[in-house]
Amino acid sequence: MGEFPQSVLFCCDHNAVRSPMAEALMKKMYGQRAYVQSAGVKNDMEVDGFSVAVCREVGVELARHRSRSFDEMQEWGDDLSQFDLIVALSPASQRMALELTRHYHLEIEYWPILDPTGLGETREAKLAAYRQARDQIIARMVARFGPATEQTEG
Repeated sequence: MGEFPQSVLFCCDHNAVRSPMAEALMKKMYGQRAYVQSAGVKNDMEVDGFSVAVCREVGVELARHRSRSFDEMQEWGDDLSQFDLIVALSPASQRMALELTRHYHLEIEYWPILDPTGLGETREAKLAAYRQARDQIIARMVARFGPATEQTEG
């Protein structure tokens, strides 16, 4: 377990499924201890309804999340160099984060979180896949940052 970072950026392919879940879960679990944002390689999707549903089950609200890409993030004045830790949840976002930050001294970690999109035929099977992704993120956070300081219902 490393130091608790002051600021964390979670990234994945679209900032619609895994990284918004991670951003919201981290804010919920650790409160104000770190500045937390998320971004995608592309912003071509709204936040995913199944992500919203499975986060709601643990008391985390995602519906208001606005997806954004690395480019938009920088346009909005969030410089990648200000983050202590970038956590990539997909191989493409890990490559992009490494590329964009090669001149900075930042930590980039890759967490292989299941991509639940396209899994499961029924609504219930889809929700099960998204729950699995959510629970993988929570388990990784606890392993990396220690037990939650705020309570998630579950």
